[in-house]
Amino acid sequence: MSASVAAKRPKTTYPQTGERLDWRKKKVQIKEAKKQRKEAKLIKQLENRKKQEAAQKEKLAQTPVNKGPPYTVTVALPGSVLDNAQSAELRTYLAGQIARACVVFCVDEIVVFDEHGEDAKSVEGEFTGVGRKGQACVQLARILQYLECPQYLRKMFFPKHQDLQYAGLLNPLDSPHHMRIDEESEYREGIVLDRPSRAGKGSYVNCGMRKEVKIDKNLQAGLRVTVHLNSTQKQESKNYKGVVVAPHVPRTIGGLYWGYTVRLASSLSAVFTESPYKEGYDLTIGTSERGSHVDTATLAPFKHLLVVFGGLQGLEASLDADEKLDVTCPSVLFDHYLNTCPAQGSRTIRTEEAILISMATLREKIGAAFSSS
Repeated sequence: MSASVAAKRPKTTYPQTGERLDWRKKKVQIKEAKKQRKEAKLIKQLENRKKQEAAQKEKLAQTPVNKGPPYTVTVALPGSVLDNAQSAELRTYLAGQIARACVVFCVDEIVVFDEHGEDAKSVEGEFTGVGRKGQACVQLARILQYLECPQYLRKMFFPKHQDLQYAGLLNPLDSPHHMRIDEESEYREGIVLDRPSRAGKGSYVNCGMRKEVKIDKNLQAGLRVTVHLNSTQKQESKNYKGVVVAPHVPRTIGGLYWGYTVRLASSLSAVFTESPYKEGYDLTIGTSERGSHVDTATLAPFKHLLVVFGGLQGLEASLDADEKLDVTCPSVLFDHYLNTCPAQGSRTIRTEEAILISMATLREKIGAAFSSS
């Protein structure tokens, strides 16, 4: 019996030392090694998870947070308002008052529409100025664009023109993007210079500073660009460094009011149909002394607000001249048709006054709409 058992369980020895192999001890060692491998695997997985979380946190930290308002405001008015001024100087000053009113209330877009249906969509070219049908829109749009442009860029973008003959009389808008030469800001407006630079090395931009800015892209000379300056600049360097960003970035990301754009519309209907926003204006307001009392209106949150002002004869005249609109009352065109100055003491309220009154009243209602949401 003992011989057979011995045959079934042969004694195992280490070939090097000749010592007998202890299977119990070996089993414990294997178990311990397996445990250590498992622990090492778990530790590695934990480290990888921590690295992923750290990378995600870093990515979130680098992702810009929108500081600006979640909406845009557009003001539309007919260019014929300039026809109410008696001289070229007063017409220019009236345009300046409109620009100032829009900037004070952070308007993002100004639409100048023609009550007479003239198809004027650009301020480029030579025009005879105000006095002929349709030219008031062009002059108003040109002056609005001129005032919005930073002072150090105006000579490059606005050649001498009779519509701007008295622009020097106008009060400056003094918007946040109208920088002084030594003023510090992370964003600036500039013009791409016609200076040779190697391909892929970036163009040079005049941003109204003591040094030119070298950007990250090669762009065509003469373009107006918005530049995000690097947070750290080498003072001994010949140029500053920056990157080109979309024009809306200072407003949406930086939380700064960055001026307005100007659009020409050939009619009242074109104000709505030619919106630069893909989804159009989701809240529209018409202003008239025949409208509802402004205190009765409650605004819902919106993305793009449009406020339309009438000319000398009100929105009714603009409606009658527009062949594309088959309605008799302007109120059906808007979500709200409001009288923003009830019980007025004057028979008429001038457009530049109406903008100030209406935007001051609507500002409170806009704040209430977004504070409740």
